[in-house]
This record gives sequence, C-alpha cells and structure tokens, in this order.
Amino acid sequence: MNNILTLTTLVLLGLQLNAQKYGFVNSSQLLVNMPDVKAADAQLEAYQKQMISKGEEMVKKFEVEYNAYLTKVNSGELSQIQMQQQEGQLAQEQQAIQAYEVEVQNKLAAKKQELYQPILQKVQQVVDQYGKEQGFTMIFDASIGGILFADTGDDLMPILKSKLGIQ
Repeated sequence: MNNILTLTTLVLLGLQLNAQKYGFVNSSQLLVNMPDVKAADAQLEAYQKQMISKGEEMVKKFEVEYNAYLTKVNSGELSQIQMQQQEGQLAQEQQAIQAYEVEVQNKLAAKKQELYQPILQKVQQVVDQYGKEQGFTMIFDASIGGILFADTGDDLMPILKSKLGIQ
C-alpha cells in the first residue's frame, strides 16, 4: 500500500512539473534592438551635449579669469588683499563648476529614467500578456544572470521582437 501511495505521488508530481512552462528572454538584447530605445538614446545624447556645452563654457570662463589672475600676480599688480579676494572668487567659481557637474549627472539620470520608463512598461506589458496567453509559469531574464540553465526553456526573443514591431 505504501509503495502504491509513493508511486501515485511521484506520478502526480511528475505530471505537475511537466505542466509548468518556463521561458527566458535577454531583456538587454531586446531593448538594444528597439527603435524606441534608439530614439530615447538619441534624445539623451542631445540633452547631454547641451548640458556639457554649458559646463565647458563655465570652465573656459574660469580658465580665462585664472590666467588673468596669474598674469597680474606675476607682474606684481595685485596687493595681498586683492590676491585673496580674487582667489576667493576663483574658488567660488570652481565650486560652482563642481556643483554643476553633480547637477548634470542628476539631470541626466532623471532624463534617462523619464525616457526609459514608458519603454520598460511597454516591454513588461508585452511579456506579461504573452506569458499569460501561452501559459508560462515563469519567464526569466537571462541578461541579469537570473538563470543558470535555460536549455529546456523557450527563447522568447523572436516572438517578443515581433510583438514589439522590431525587425
């Protein structure tokens, strides 16, 4: 009786495991192929160039003022008090440049988030919809190393690219 119960349990467990369907997709590769991502990257690059241009202007202005300061110091035109005042002004400008660098990094990160969020939502909706339609138990993202063995899963890349309109 015990053997029959064990055999029945193993058969049912085997049927249940076979009924589960797993798939995988490399989301990084999928995103790289999306025209939406390419457009977002182009917008981000243009925004970055604009921000960097302003920073370069700040640096050039600082360099001109610093070189003028050095010329005056070397020629003996400045008193000790004037030197301290100009050094203070130069230090403030240098701090403003450093603050702008941090601001640029933060603004670029925010802009990237703003541009990518709708794209990521679109991909997630397609994956969710396809997973439900096709009866997948789980779909793994192979790009983040969340899967060690994917031989028995289905590579969903061609299907998801098609559903997202990617060639």
